[in-house]
Amino acid sequence: MGSVFRYRLRCEITMRLIFLILGLIALALGTVGIFLPILPTVPFYLLASFCFAKSSEKLETWFKGTKFYKENVESFSREKGMTKKKKIQIMLTVSLVFGFAFYMMKNTTVGRVVLAVVWVFHIIGITFFVENRE
Repeated sequence: MGSVFRYRLRCEITMRLIFLILGLIALALGTVGIFLPILPTVPFYLLASFCFAKSSEKLETWFKGTKFYKENVESFSREKGMTKKKKIQIMLTVSLVFGFAFYMMKNTTVGRVVLAVVWVFHIIGITFFVENRE
């Protein structure tokens, strides 16, 4: 009986460690996404929140108390959508950054195509897959 208990304990500790590492990676990518619109912030922060909830209650509480979580995810998570104003703000920011990058890649056709495809998916995702709320 003792060996079964120890095995389960080791498995639980291993899974918590895996969720912790995944949560930290998602947190880092989401934070980079705040400053670099190519990476989406909200999905990475939602993943980080899920992983932290599975790894440590203290870490989950800390993360949900951070300014970045409250500004980027809390209302989306709680109310399952964004206001039209927030959607427009995000689409304008993404469009400006991608437009500038597109302009800077004058001689790089492949880069321009990749940027255009990613931009289209951002716009489609925000427009059709994120619910509107008042």
